[in-house]
Parts: sequence; C-alpha cells; structure tokens
Amino acid sequence: MQNQIFELQYALDTFYFLMCGALVMWMAAGFTMLEAGLVRSKNTVEILTKNVALFATACTMYMICGYAIMYGGDLFLSGIAGGDTLVEDALAASSENGFGGDSVYSAASDFFFQVVFVATCMSIVSGAVAERMKLWSFLLFAVVMTGLIYPLEGSWTWGGNDVFGLYNLGDLGFSDFAGSGIVHMAGAAAALAGVLLLGARKGKYGPKGEIRAIPGANLPLAALGTLILWMGWFGFNGGSVLKLGDIASANSVAMVFLNTNAAAAGGAIGALLLARLIFGKADLTMLLNGALAGLVAITAEPSTPSALQATLFGLIAGVIVVLSILALDKLKIDDPVGAISVHGVVGLFGLLIVPITNPAATFLGQIAGAATIFAWVFVASLIVWVIIKAVIGIRISEEDEYEGADIAECGMEAYPEFVR
Repeated sequence: MQNQIFELQYALDTFYFLMCGALVMWMAAGFTMLEAGLVRSKNTVEILTKNVALFATACTMYMICGYAIMYGGDLFLSGIAGGDTLVEDALAASSENGFGGDSVYSAASDFFFQVVFVATCMSIVSGAVAERMKLWSFLLFAVVMTGLIYPLEGSWTWGGNDVFGLYNLGDLGFSDFAGSGIVHMAGAAAALAGVLLLGARKGKYGPKGEIRAIPGANLPLAALGTLILWMGWFGFNGGSVLKLGDIASANSVAMVFLNTNAAAAGGAIGALLLARLIFGKADLTMLLNGALAGLVAITAEPSTPSALQATLFGLIAGVIVVLSILALDKLKIDDPVGAISVHGVVGLFGLLIVPITNPAATFLGQIAGAATIFAWVFVASLIVWVIIKAVIGIRISEEDEYEGADIAECGMEAYPEFVR
C-alpha cells in the first residue's frame, strides 16, 4: 500500500515539475514579445529570430554538456532508465530519503525544468544587446554561455560543487531559492560585458552627453510580454519547491505563488509611483520593468516572507529599477529593455534580502555568492565577447543599423506593408 502511495506521489511530483517547466518555457514568448515591443520596428524580425534561435541553442547545448557539468549524468548519450529499473531506483531513493522526504521524480523532468532556466538566463542577454549586435555573433556566444559559463556557476550553487575546488558557497551561508543571482544576475553580468564592448546605439546619446529616448515600436506587445512573464514566473518559483505531493510541500507551493504575485504587484506600484514623481506622468515602460523587478527580487526567497513582506520587497525593487535605469543611461550604458537593471541590480537586491526572512542564509554568504557569480560570468563572458569581436565582429555596420537589422541580418521585414 505504501509503495502505491509513493508511486502516486512520484507521478504527481513529476507531473508538477513538467507543468512548471512548461510555464517557464512560455517565458521565452514573454521575453520575445517584450523585447520586440521595446525596439524599433526595423529590428523586429531579427529580435524574433534571435529569441527562438537562442532557446533552441540553449536546449541543445545544455543537453550535450551543460547538464552534465552542472549536475553530473549524461542524458545525451545514455538516455533515461525505464521499466522495472526505474521503479526499483525510485523506491530505493524514497526509502533512503524517508517516505515523504526529499523530492523523488523523473530524471527527464528534472532536465526539462533545468533547461528552460538556462534559456531564461540567455534571454536576458538578448534584450540588452538589441538593435546593434550581429545575429550570428550573439548565437555563437549563446553556445558558450549555455554550454559552459552558466552550467559551471550553477554547479557551484545548485549543483553543490566547490568553486574551482576552493570553497563551497552553501557552506558560507549562500542561498538562492529560484535564481535571483544564479539565473538573473548571471544573465545581466553576461549582458553587461557584451554591452560595454558593443557600445550604444547610434543616436542614443548626443555630442554633449545628452540622453535621447528611442521609443519602442509596439508597447501593446511589450505589455503582453510582461504579463506572459508574470504568469510564467509562477512556474519559475513554484517549480523550485521541487515537490507537491504532500501537505507541507503543497502549502509551500501555495505560499510561493502568493508571494511571487504580491512582489510583482508591489514592484509595478513602486515603479509607477516613482515614475510619476520624476516624470510627472505614468510611464508604461517603467511600470512593466517594475513588475519584472518585483519578480526578480522575490525569486531568491519566495517561500519564507509573509505576503506583506513580499509586497514591500517588490515595492522597493520597483523603486530601485527606475533609479538604476536612469543611472545607467547617465553612464551611457545603453540597454534598450532595461535588462541589466531589472535582472542584475535587482537580482543583487533579491540576494541581499534573503537573510531577513530566511535565517539559514547569512548576509556575508549572500555577498560572497553574488560576488562569485558576477565575477565568473562577467570575466568569462568578456573574454568570449572579445574573441568573437576579434574573429568575426559583434556589431552590425552603421549603414545596416540605420536600415535596420531585419534586412541586414534576416532579409525580411516584420511589417512589409509599411513604407518607412
């Protein structure tokens, strides 16, 4: 009878993992729509191509080598055990962990859930380098990022390995529930390295340093993308509980969903109010980035705060992201979608507030983990970007940038009936 209950629990947890993974996969659509909405129409096809291609690249590279680097195992060559062997292994793992103990689920579902996180990390890079990077240079970087750079830092955190054999982040008191640092700040670090080498879009900054706004071509699309990301984040954070088939886990999942939503709402409100104070009007793009900032901030620890705390954390994140976007613009760091601010600056904030509600984490441990992740991803990415720049270049020509990346990189336009 106990084995039958366990098999049902195993099936439920595996199914939950898969459904959460599907929600996270849907975030790829959110990133695509958000980015396409915030760029000029002449770059839309290239953005769409880049986002779909990066997802395919991430899935393939993580299957070939990324998952093995991060967690061990080899799905690419050996596949997944089935039949009686699968049942025996699962029951043995349940006995070892104690019935109702640690999560036990299909290895294939674990891979699927992890691979969509890799693609999310790479999508962050896409938005920051939009409108002036060569498509094939970007995809070449995606091969290295998803096959080596991200999996290696993931192995030091969720994989439990020592950092280059020197120290273990978990032993230092580092905690990142669903990836404010491991996924989001890492993506922002890679993006920052690329943006610094790439330079700003033509016309973004005047000869005297004045900042010139470059409006997005399709704000309804950007709003749709944000709402898709908001929905997908329930899978991102909720799935990171790793278990559903018992009362304690189900209660934790419900709290994670509640706090994820509360933080997003708080972030949107915080950004909207600050934008009103600064600009005198409601700024839609700041509102959208505020919601995303709240989501990034709560991702590091969505299970232990109260709903009120989650809302306040999100509110602060919404304020931070507006100030960060304005500050980066003054530094002439051109980020068309605000990705570095949303995922990098707020990702760090999310890590630093974990000890407030989770006593297992320490402030020094969070700083050490954040510094390790940023240093590795930024330096490794910078090296890769420099090599790509030296070999094939990373920026499209000035003429192609003026005409639009759609024609130069893809040979077609998103809206061919419109005459520019």
